[in-house]
Amino acid sequence: MDAGDLKVFAAVARRGGMNKAAQELHMVQSNVTQRVRGLEQELGVPLFHRHSRGVTLTAAGAQLLPYAHRIGHLIAEAKRAATDGPVPSGRLCIGSLETTAALRLPPVLAAYTRAHPKVDIVLETGTSTELIKEVLERRLEAAFVVGPVDHPDLAEDRVVTEELVVVTSPRVKTLDDLIDSMTKGALDKILVFRAGCTYRAMLEALLAERGAGSFRRLEFGTLDGILGCVGAGLGITLLPRAVVASALRDGRIAVHALPKDQALVPTVLVRRRDAFVSTALDRFIACAREEIPQRIRRQKR
Repeated sequence: MDAGDLKVFAAVARRGGMNKAAQELHMVQSNVTQRVRGLEQELGVPLFHRHSRGVTLTAAGAQLLPYAHRIGHLIAEAKRAATDGPVPSGRLCIGSLETTAALRLPPVLAAYTRAHPKVDIVLETGTSTELIKEVLERRLEAAFVVGPVDHPDLAEDRVVTEELVVVTSPRVKTLDDLIDSMTKGALDKILVFRAGCTYRAMLEALLAERGAGSFRRLEFGTLDGILGCVGAGLGITLLPRAVVASALRDGRIAVHALPKDQALVPTVLVRRRDAFVSTALDRFIACAREEIPQRIRRQKR
């Protein structure tokens, strides 16, 4: 068994067929088939069920697949470590919450790209649950998520503490009025990001705690979409105060404060503890630690 065999095996599992894997790997199908059969003979167990539609993993194949992925990631990481130099360069894959990407990251990215023009940043947005999974599976080098995370395989750096507020249309005057409307069925929609969003889970828990546990969810993919529909009176949401400051100043929404123990949540930057930290990532972490607090201090003046 070698790394090349495992790479072929993982490609066949991912694509569900020898021919599709051959296309992805730029190999002829006969070579892919031969390497999979050789691996099966070496291990003494079948790794795939063959059928007319392609292949599916056997129980043995399913057990082997995580190791194949892990070895592939380690080899790629070893190459990065061997070629990493004092000047940041190459590709840097970072994840972020939609709210953090909209509010906190622009000055970080601007400062970082000015200082390190040889780095190509790839930014992926998602929910905290999605981003943590991507970091754990080594598809992202680091990600900004709602903390604390407290995962044994992850290191986390706190970058900012956000104050969460309930966001409504300007017609809603108080949080008590809102809860009363929801318990009476006059307002029954919450506008949220997809499942896995921490703010969504916190809003649902908050409403249930206050006796408004029956509501419908409207899922959105963008922050602007949520704010626009909240302002139009379609429903309510829960977001960091700083994210909605502009819409609040324009009179498009209203915000309602929460008790401090429910309102303050940290945003943290997570990465795998056992992963190689490239020069590019190290400088990015340093830039985020410097730029985000500076911007917040300037805004408070």
